Amino acid sequence: MDSPLFNEREKAAILWAEHVTKNTAKFRDDVFEKVKKAFNESEIVELTFMIGYFNLRNRFQDSLKIPLEPHSGEKKLKDRSVWADTESLRKYLQFVLDNWPETFPDPTPDD
Repeated sequence: MDSPLFNEREKAAILWAEHVTKNTAKFRDDVFEKVKKAFNESEIVELTFMIGYFNLRNRFQDSLKIPLEPHSGEKKLKDRSVWADTESLRKYLQFVLDNWPETFPDPTPDD
């Protein structure tokens, strides 16, 4: 990306978002090295989480035809669309955080 509108850190974040979204990041060590120059390890984890979260959210909303902007008073739109209850979503995400394990099992087999 050669845009003068973004600094090098922003360009690295956009590049990473593109490859995480396309699921090509795992094959692109060159991309990871660029990101690693702009972000520390914790920031890369957080950035990757947020990219994944918004990818999930986009697919979820698109699949259920949930519009980005709510319409006044409507609870349903067409056959499959439902309005997201933001308070329920907040409570669910808080539950996930509150119950997040302190440690995770080693992914390598003990064989």
